[in-house]
Amino acid sequence: MASQKPRPHPVPVDGFTWQYFALFLIGGAAGFVDAIAGGGGLLTVPALLAAGLPPQLALGTNKLQSSCGTALATFNYARAGLIDWKDWIPGIAMTAAASIAGALTATAAEPSHLRKLIPVVLVLLAAYTAFKPDLGAGTRPARMKRLPFSLILGSALGFYDGFLGPGTGSFWMMACVLIQGLHLTAATGVTKMMNLSSNVGSLGLFLLAGKVDFRIGLLMAAGQLIGAYTGSRIAIRLGPRLIRPVFLTVVLALAAKLAWESFRPPEKPVRGASPDSPATDAP
Repeated sequence: MASQKPRPHPVPVDGFTWQYFALFLIGGAAGFVDAIAGGGGLLTVPALLAAGLPPQLALGTNKLQSSCGTALATFNYARAGLIDWKDWIPGIAMTAAASIAGALTATAAEPSHLRKLIPVVLVLLAAYTAFKPDLGAGTRPARMKRLPFSLILGSALGFYDGFLGPGTGSFWMMACVLIQGLHLTAATGVTKMMNLSSNVGSLGLFLLAGKVDFRIGLLMAAGQLIGAYTGSRIAIRLGPRLIRPVFLTVVLALAAKLAWESFRPPEKPVRGASPDSPATDAP
């Protein structure tokens, strides 16, 4: 049996190709959407897989480029006075630590059962938001002090983000509105800050494992920065009028994607394929 040739790099090293340009544009679009309501990974992860990156390398590269966009969006929300850093430092640290623990746990556990539950939770979240038009329209008294809130939610959602991930930003946003009583725009700023914490924690593990393509990651990061800057500036200016519809769209799209991945019939094995051949879908 003839030995298989090594798989070439997905993007040619020499010259500027249409794939570079496409990945740059997708990074920009994802940064724009992510800065407003999260969910940029719906665009970037499939694009990286389509470009030919193996799943783990695609996920690590995605963390690199998304962290850049999230960092800039967080900076814009903080500059607009929507984030009080001192109140959230314990939560930031807890979120980062928990995301590392979640990522390490994911290497030894199978999250398939949890993946089937998340679409249901997201649909309920979207329905609640749709039937509460005044949700996040103004500030309300907090139902929990900020320190225990940031520690409890940071440990739970940080671990979830490292372990599985989809919908983390949506859960943070709704928790900030419902429990902390934040305005929807301020809740988006806090969400970006906490997403950045868990992204950096997970990115560290991917870097240690050598699962990051810096060339593609930095290319998409350039698009992310443009999209994140534009999206966060518009979201700060328009507030719930923009954030609410984008949030609902992203949550429903994410729920549909996860439901399809969880409940679709298993693919038939290709005749002659090795049982040890690598998977093609991202976890």
